[in-house]
Amino acid sequence: MLKRLAALLLSTLFIAAATGCNYEQLAQHSDTDYGSRTAGDPKMLSGKAYGPVSGNEHQHDNAFFEYSSVISRKVTDLNGIASAIVMLTDKNAYVGLMLDWTAVGTRNSGGKSEQDNTGTTEGVYNHDTGSPYGNSRVLVSPYNSYFSVNDINNLSDELKQTVAIRVRELAPAVQEVHISANMEFMNYFNEFAKEAWGGRSLMPWIDTFNTVVKYHFAGGKEMPPPITQPGTYSPSEAQMDQ
Repeated sequence: MLKRLAALLLSTLFIAAATGCNYEQLAQHSDTDYGSRTAGDPKMLSGKAYGPVSGNEHQHDNAFFEYSSVISRKVTDLNGIASAIVMLTDKNAYVGLMLDWTAVGTRNSGGKSEQDNTGTTEGVYNHDTGSPYGNSRVLVSPYNSYFSVNDINNLSDELKQTVAIRVRELAPAVQEVHISANMEFMNYFNEFAKEAWGGRSLMPWIDTFNTVVKYHFAGGKEMPPPITQPGTYSPSEAQMDQ
């Protein structure tokens, strides 16, 4: 009787351990966990799919760019991402992300979001000023917004790898995949996307696009002014200047 009881107890322990291991493995494989960062993590076993790989100093001198609605939707479908805007060029894919914290570990430790959403509990938009008004031109704002992360290095490597692999599955010809969840980066990408949604050419905006991506991914010194800054013109206005 004691032997049978011991065997049953041991069997229960084995099942519980196996269940725990299976759950951990499923979480590591899934897009609900970008924060395990353990040796041999399945998300990171393949070669690095994002960031610079060519060493070409002119990698971000793009000749054209276009909005990809299909890839944008597929990346948006990933857990942890509220919205994604993907632009394809003759060389690269560029991904702007807006985060929603529906997955674990989307940002590295020390990575701070740029939002203050405490106004939602007070019935105001801007918690600092008490203003009820937002800016309809921007997609991501400092107040009452989905989340952004200023520095690309503070985004989880597993998140960037997962996004890059999905992009490469749908656009295998791209040389490099560059990813940012920076607020201004995402707001510029939103402006570009609105032009594409309106059926307008993005070519009048190519110089600004290259300036934006160089600033974020190649240490560029020049950055276009914030979308919210008075006098910042839209892509449509840029097109009229051509």
